[in-house]
Amino acid sequence: MHVITGLGNGGAEAVLYRLCMFDHSHLHIIVSLSGDGKYGPLLREAGIPVYCLNLSKNFMSIFGLIRLIRLLVLERPDIVQTWLYHADLIGGVVAKITGVNKILWGVRHGNLSPGTMKLSTIRVAKVCALLSNLIPTKIISCSKRAINAHVDIGYKKEKFIDIPNGYDLKDLSIDSHGGDLFIDSVGLALKGPVIGMVARFDTQKDYRNLLKALSNLKHSGYKFNCLLAGRGMTTDNQVLMGWIVEDSLEDSIFLLGECRNICGLMNAIDIHVLSSLGEGFPNVVAEAMACGTPCVVTDVGDSSFIVGDTGWVVPPNSPKELAIGIRGALDALQSEGWADRRIAARARIADNFDINKMVAKYNQAWKEF
Repeated sequence: MHVITGLGNGGAEAVLYRLCMFDHSHLHIIVSLSGDGKYGPLLREAGIPVYCLNLSKNFMSIFGLIRLIRLLVLERPDIVQTWLYHADLIGGVVAKITGVNKILWGVRHGNLSPGTMKLSTIRVAKVCALLSNLIPTKIISCSKRAINAHVDIGYKKEKFIDIPNGYDLKDLSIDSHGGDLFIDSVGLALKGPVIGMVARFDTQKDYRNLLKALSNLKHSGYKFNCLLAGRGMTTDNQVLMGWIVEDSLEDSIFLLGECRNICGLMNAIDIHVLSSLGEGFPNVVAEAMACGTPCVVTDVGDSSFIVGDTGWVVPPNSPKELAIGIRGALDALQSEGWADRRIAARARIADNFDINKMVAKYNQAWKEF
C-alpha cells in the first residue's frame, strides 16, 4: 500500500505512477490523503485501486484518519510505502498502530531552508525526524543530497536507501518532428535558439534568477526565445508578468502553463534550464536529456549528478553565473559537436536512470527488510 499526500502533477506522483506501471511483482494499492489529481484516473484505468481520503488542507480530519485505519485493517498490506512528509507522518503512524511491520518512508527535498518551502511543511519534516528511529523500517530517497539535508535535521542516517528516479525511454526520445509539431500546436513562430524551463511557479524553482539571467543575456546582444511551462506559468500570474516586464523580456518569453506533452516540449527546445534554489532529483532534467536536450542547471540536489559532463552546472541564486552557463550553451549550440552532445545526454539517462533499474531497487528494498 502506497500512502501519498496527493496525486497531482508532481515529481513524486510521477515516480509512483511509473513504479506501479512497471512493477509486476506486487499488488499495488494507492491511498491519497487528498484527491485524485492527475494520476488517480490514470492509475484506476490501469486497474490499480485508488482511495482518496480528501483530508483538509492541514491533513487533519478524524473521519479521514478513521478511514485510513479501516483501509489498513481491511487490506492488511505486507508493506506500506509512504511518499512526502505528511504521508510519512500520518501514513507511517497509522500503519504502525495497525500492526504493519514493513514501513518505508519516502523523502525527496534537497533544501529544507526557511523561505524555500512552507514553514508548516518544515515543521512536519522535523517531527518526522524525531520519529525516524521509531516508525520507518527504512527511508528511501531519490537524491544523495536530500539524504544529507535530512540527516542534518535529525533523520536517522542508517535507515536511508538511495534510489534514483527511473524513466521509460520509450516515451522520451529524440524527435525533431515531434518538436516541430509541438511548436505548431501552441501557435508559435519562433526564429533563433529556443531555451526552455519546465517547472511550477514556486520559490524553490527561483524563476527570478532565470529571468535576471536572461535579461543579462539579452543586454549582451544574445537573441533567443524562451518557453516556460508549468503550473502558474501563465499571463494570469501578476508577479511573474511584473518580473518579465521589469526585465524587458516581453518579446522573448512565451508562457505555456501546464503541459502534458513533455516529449514534444523537450524536443521543441534546444537548451533546458533549471534555475532552482533547491531540488531532490529533478525529473525535468532527466526528461530533457532523454529527449536529447542538453541542460544548464544550478548545483542543487542531484542536478549535477544527472547532467554529468553533458551540460553546464552553475551555483544557485546567481543570475550572473546562470547567464554565463546559458551563454556557454548557446555558443555550443552553434558548434559541430552539438549533435554528439545531444546523443551523449540521452545515453547518460539510458545508462543510469532506466525505469527497470529503479523498479529493481525498490523491489530489493521491499524484500530485504
